[in-house]
Amino acid sequence: MKRLSQFRNIGIMAHIDAGKTTLTERMLYYTGLTHKMGNVDEGNTMMDTDPQEEKRGITISSAAITTYWNFADNKYQINIIDTPGHVDFTAEVERSLRVLDGAIAVFCARSGVQPQSETVWRQADHYRVPRIVMINKMDRQGADFQRVVNEIRERLHANVIPLQMPIGQEDTFTGVIDLIRMKALLWHDDDGKSFEEQPIPAQLLPAAEKARRWMIEELSMLHEPLLEQYSNAPESITEENLREAMRAATINMLAVPAVAGAAYKNKGIQPLLDAVTAYLPSPEDIPVVHAMDADSGEPITFPAVEEGHVAALAFKIMVDDYVGRLTLVRVYAGVLRTGDMLWNSRTGKTVRISRLMRIMSDKFEPVTEIGAGDIGAVVGMKDVKTGDTLTHTDFTVLLEKISFPEPMIGYAIEAKASKDTDKLSEALAGLLDEDPTLSVEVDKASGQTILKGMGELHLEVVLEKLASEYQVQVNKGAPQIAYKEIFTQPVTHHEVFKKQTGGSGSFADITFELAPRQNDDPGLEFINEIKGGAIPKEFIPSISKGFESAMKNGALKGFPVHSMQIRLLDGKIHPTDSHAQDFEQVAMIAFRNIATQAAPRLLEPVMSVEVTTPEEYTGAITGDLNRRHGLIRHMEIKNNVQNITASVPLAELFGYITVLRTLSSGRATASVTFSEYQLQNRNR
Repeated sequence: MKRLSQFRNIGIMAHIDAGKTTLTERMLYYTGLTHKMGNVDEGNTMMDTDPQEEKRGITISSAAITTYWNFADNKYQINIIDTPGHVDFTAEVERSLRVLDGAIAVFCARSGVQPQSETVWRQADHYRVPRIVMINKMDRQGADFQRVVNEIRERLHANVIPLQMPIGQEDTFTGVIDLIRMKALLWHDDDGKSFEEQPIPAQLLPAAEKARRWMIEELSMLHEPLLEQYSNAPESITEENLREAMRAATINMLAVPAVAGAAYKNKGIQPLLDAVTAYLPSPEDIPVVHAMDADSGEPITFPAVEEGHVAALAFKIMVDDYVGRLTLVRVYAGVLRTGDMLWNSRTGKTVRISRLMRIMSDKFEPVTEIGAGDIGAVVGMKDVKTGDTLTHTDFTVLLEKISFPEPMIGYAIEAKASKDTDKLSEALAGLLDEDPTLSVEVDKASGQTILKGMGELHLEVVLEKLASEYQVQVNKGAPQIAYKEIFTQPVTHHEVFKKQTGGSGSFADITFELAPRQNDDPGLEFINEIKGGAIPKEFIPSISKGFESAMKNGALKGFPVHSMQIRLLDGKIHPTDSHAQDFEQVAMIAFRNIATQAAPRLLEPVMSVEVTTPEEYTGAITGDLNRRHGLIRHMEIKNNVQNITASVPLAELFGYITVLRTLSSGRATASVTFSEYQLQNRNR
């Protein structure tokens, strides 16, 4: 069995068009897994196998694959997940980062830090994923390695330490200087498999020596053994000393190593693979797994080793035409074997492992076991969903769940042919299993089915999937925004619920204050101020549950309530007629009766829009943003083009990309990412 130290579970993340998929294709080619390089433009990549991905030239669904790389006399297994760059598919990044140990963050050497770059960086921070920066497209006009490094430091607050210095840029980019080994690496204009190691050119030597000194000084501040060496005998510092310091700083998230390359031109990939194995963590570098005891709710830890109980997290559901339903899992401890019976944290039931597979993008290789630290797929398992913990039946723990953003936009949909109505329901159930950011609701007033997703492109892809994969044609209504409601002033209320039906009755009496939460933090803040046991403790959770349920339908227009505070002040019970469900019921009734008096207001999603345009179109574009009730936040000239950042209500952005192309003769581009919920302007 392989040693855990020789595993790397990595993701590749970036803004759209930074070159993630091209980079992954080159990594697979140079590791020997493929014998022909795929290109996004030709629609023949190994990772983008969905017809819509080939058609649109973007990654829609995260794809996993296993390959191997030799470094420093060891063979490493690298599980790679290529994630989407478009904001509408950010959930794919979220679920991938949850189960990965490290990541490659790809930045375009011309465009630098872009909106989705910031989003994925924050997601990686949330899950404490160490990363390497790859500054790609060094061959492009306007490429500037140092400018992008400075941008990452300033905008992402990351301690970036370059391990390389580019040799030339734009058309003159031919290779890199390895600052650890002080060698020049030069690629020829072929498939990039061969490159030459040469002494550093004389004209670049002073700059390389200065860059190396800075790198050593920065690393010595983060690694005590290196600091001691640097202070006492700097000439004794070896390549191994620097790698050890860089690895420790990366794993502890004190620094981010940076390398350069041009994936499309086949340059800089092999040193990146070396950096992945040298600096990103193995499962062994994460010594304990943090979880929660399923019975007591107490936090617990256990070692990430193959000996002992199985603990695995289901992070993605897929449906393959030949294999059937697949559950992708990350095994954190123990060894998952064919025939195992496992406990599902969500259902409390046991499931049997019938078949295990190794993932090779859209192909699967049968295996008999998946050990701690590894990623694989389980065939079958109908009642398992994304985020479920799977453990041995005598080891019931809960691993940290995956948090997903809420859907922003919806369409009312119906099957074009009435005979396809049942088929549509089945298809939607399958899509909801695969994609946790989709939701389906039935509008109480109209009876319409509302399909909600992250954005126009997300829903467009889903509707195309319904037609192509499930053979269901649908009609769609006008877009609907996922508004929320919030209360703006406190109100106190007394509510009594009583019912007599012969025999045991129902009785509940509560007095409470409903108010806005401090800082408008999301969810319910429930404060129990009952004194003297007026309501027994066992009924209190039912009151909280009742208010939580009531928040799903606000008083203004029936949208969910974003946040509220309930202070339970007093109450009464009946000696024989009071039950837990009565107090849940009284909370829901009280909410409906009092909510309109707390001055509810609508919250709407506001998006951050970043437009890159030739300067001559600036006036027309800013004027259009103002007409859309946008607020211009920032404008700057970058690489001879104007960058405009604005906050715009989502409701004003339908069809925006089409209008932008018209205004700029197709020369401007825009990125739209969710920013925050804000009170809706009453004047609109």
